[in-house]
Amino acid sequence: MSADGIQYEFSKRPETGSVMPVLDGLVWLRMPLPFALSHINLWLLEDAGDWVIIDTGIHNDDTRSVWRRTFTDAMRGRPASRIVATHLHPDHVGCAGWLAGVFDADLCMSRDEYLLCRELVADTGRAAPDAGVRFYRQAGVDAENIERYKKMFGFFGKFVSPLPDGYVRLQDADRLNIDAEAWEIIVGRGHSPEHTSLFNSQRNVVISGDQLLPTISSNVSVFPRAPTANPLRDWLDSLGTMQARLPEDVLVLPAHGKPFRGAHARLAALMDEHLTNLDALFEFCKEPKRAVDVFPVLFKSRITGTNLIMATGEAVAHLNYLLDKSELVAGRDDAGVLWYRRN
Repeated sequence: MSADGIQYEFSKRPETGSVMPVLDGLVWLRMPLPFALSHINLWLLEDAGDWVIIDTGIHNDDTRSVWRRTFTDAMRGRPASRIVATHLHPDHVGCAGWLAGVFDADLCMSRDEYLLCRELVADTGRAAPDAGVRFYRQAGVDAENIERYKKMFGFFGKFVSPLPDGYVRLQDADRLNIDAEAWEIIVGRGHSPEHTSLFNSQRNVVISGDQLLPTISSNVSVFPRAPTANPLRDWLDSLGTMQARLPEDVLVLPAHGKPFRGAHARLAALMDEHLTNLDALFEFCKEPKRAVDVFPVLFKSRITGTNLIMATGEAVAHLNYLLDKSELVAGRDDAGVLWYRRN
């Protein structure tokens, strides 16, 4: 076991675009992504002669090509009866509608994820809303990057196939029966509105999606549609919930990185990271700061035009957390920019 309490389960992993058995009737498919995060882990569960697919990859030619090969090889020509999307982000839900159509299969998602996904897909081709421009301007984003935001607005739908008009709703503590075994739904919030992880107590394994990753912390952001939201509070509460509901030695099958044990240590580390950042942010705001000014406190990597919008959302999430605790106050200058300082 490493110093951070993580113990990786397997000495190897599947090549990108290939599969590897994990447990009896459970297959790991490593799907390529055309981003800095180069892969997503998808999971195939045998179910009485059919398959249940957990997460889907983005909707593009490369992903569909891998899936077609997987239909023949790993799935041995047998159909999928259900498609489960842990949450709405394109790498998880992108091919869900397409796969549901290929197999005439049910799509299983939580309600908040399904509805918001459909809303975001509907933004494709729309001009960026005034509320979005205002949100980033008040955070201190410069004119060049405001223009970048305008050009990228609606990009979500380019990677997501249309969802079915109906779906099977997943709720916290529901149980999905797959091959006569119960997989309990654990809902997490903060990274997305109603993220679902799947825990099988009989096998002591959890398919964690983005809610629990071995080496990176999932993005927790505020977005223009709800500028005063406090997703970081939801995220910290959800990490505590997972810690209470999962055994310490559970096998974690994450969406990114390698399967591991040491869930409690990793959850504690994720919580500690944010709490440490919040303490540092509070100290940093002795003098008034804009959201874009606090990046050095929160991020180790360099913030550039390509990741500035995401970084801004996460910075505002941390600032809103301290505002809600009345540790910071915010005031608006004549240009409409918000400045934060200690209360």
